[in-house]
Amino acid sequence: MSMNIETVTGRRVWDSRGRPTVEVDVTLAGGARGRAIAPAGASTGSGEAVDLRDRGASQSGMDVTRALAGIADEIAPALAGMDAADQAAVDRRMIDLDGTPNKSRLGGNALIATSMAVAHAAAAGAGLPLWRYLAGDNAPGALPLPEIQIFGGGAHAGRRIDIQDLMVIAVGASDFATALDWTADVYRAAGKLMAERGKLSGVADEGGFWPLFDSNEEALSTLLRAIERSGHRPGEDVAISLDIAASEFGENGSYRLDRENRTLDRAGMADMLLEWTKRYPIVSIEDPLAEDDEAGLVEFTRAAGPTLQIIGDDFLVTNAARVRHAASVGACNAVLIKPNQAGTLTETRAALEAAREAGYSAVVSARSGETEDVTIVHLAVGWNVPQLKVGSFTRSERMAKWNEGLRLAEQLPTGGELPPRASLPWKV
Repeated sequence: MSMNIETVTGRRVWDSRGRPTVEVDVTLAGGARGRAIAPAGASTGSGEAVDLRDRGASQSGMDVTRALAGIADEIAPALAGMDAADQAAVDRRMIDLDGTPNKSRLGGNALIATSMAVAHAAAAGAGLPLWRYLAGDNAPGALPLPEIQIFGGGAHAGRRIDIQDLMVIAVGASDFATALDWTADVYRAAGKLMAERGKLSGVADEGGFWPLFDSNEEALSTLLRAIERSGHRPGEDVAISLDIAASEFGENGSYRLDRENRTLDRAGMADMLLEWTKRYPIVSIEDPLAEDDEAGLVEFTRAAGPTLQIIGDDFLVTNAARVRHAASVGACNAVLIKPNQAGTLTETRAALEAAREAGYSAVVSARSGETEDVTIVHLAVGWNVPQLKVGSFTRSERMAKWNEGLRLAEQLPTGGELPPRASLPWKV
C-alpha cells in the first residue's frame, strides 16, 4: 500500500469548553486514513507552541478559520506526495513552512493536529494500531499509571482555590482496571463528603469537583478523608498528586494566594509545599514554583530529595532543549509531555528522549480543553511512558481516554499490567 500523502483536510470542531478547535484528516494514496484533533490549554507556559486564533468578534476571538486556511493553502500542498511513514520529514516540512520559533504563523493547533493525523494514517497504512506502530521495534511495555483529578482549582475552576489540580494515583494497584476502580471509589467518596459539608459547587474544566473550600489545605485534607472513606489506604493503595500551576499566581519570586489573602516569597512557598508532603501522602508535585523562578525550582528539587516526583510543565513545555537545561542545573526530576506544547510529534518525542537521557520520569498529559481524540493514550503506550494524566473520572472527553486504555489492555501482551513500583520515581 502506498504511504504517500494524498490529501490533508482541516475542519472546525468543538472542544470540551465549547470552543472551536482544529481537526485534520489525512488520506494516503493507498487509501489509508488518519484523523486527529488539537486540544487547548487554559494554563499555558510562555514557551509553548501558540494556538492560532482569529481574535475577532466570532466566538469571542477564539475561532480557528485562519488556522484552517493555513492548512488548506499551505500545509496540504506542502505535504502532498510525502511519505507518511517519515514522520520526522513531514514535521520538519511543517516547521520550516511556519518559520517561527513558536508556531505562531500557521498555528501550533494546525501543526499538531496534522502531525498526529499523519501518524494515524501511517499506522492505518501499515495495518497496525497506533500504539504498535509507534513502538516500532521496541517491545510494548505496561500501560501507564493513571493520574486522575478529583478537585479542580486555579484556571480550571474560576480560581476558587489557588492550586490547579488535586489528583490521586493508585500507587498500590497492579493493573490499569484496578487503578480506575480505586479512583472511582475515591471520586464518589469525595463527592459525598463535599455534599455533606455544603462544599460542592459544580464541575471544573477537567471534570473534577469545583469546590467551595476556604483554603488550599482544606482541599488537601478533604482529599485525604475521601481516600480513607473509600476504604483504601492513603499512601499505600492511593496517593496524592498536586499540580500547583504556580506560574498562574507567582512572578519574580512572589506568590499571591488569593484564596487565603496572603503573599509568600519563594522560600515561604517552598516551605508550605514541603510541609504538606510531611503531613499528606503526596508523591508528586507539578510546577511547585513559577516558570520564571528557576532558582526556586532548583532549590525545591534539592530540598525535596529524590523520592518526590517534581514535574516541570510550564517550565519545560515539552521542549528538549529546556529539559536538557533543567537537568544541567538540577531543576525538577520529571517532565510533562503535552504534544500540543511542542507542536509536532517529532518534537514531542525529542523532549521525551531528552528526559530519559537526563534520568527524568515522564507523564503524558491531556489539556483542559479536550475532545474525544485518544491519541495521547497510544503515545503513552507506544513510547512506553510510565504515567498518564488526562483529567478527572467524569466527562466524556476524559473517559474516552481512560476507556481507550482498557481497550489497549486487551491488545497488549502484558494485559493491563502497570509499571513496577521500582520503575517509578517515588517511594511508597
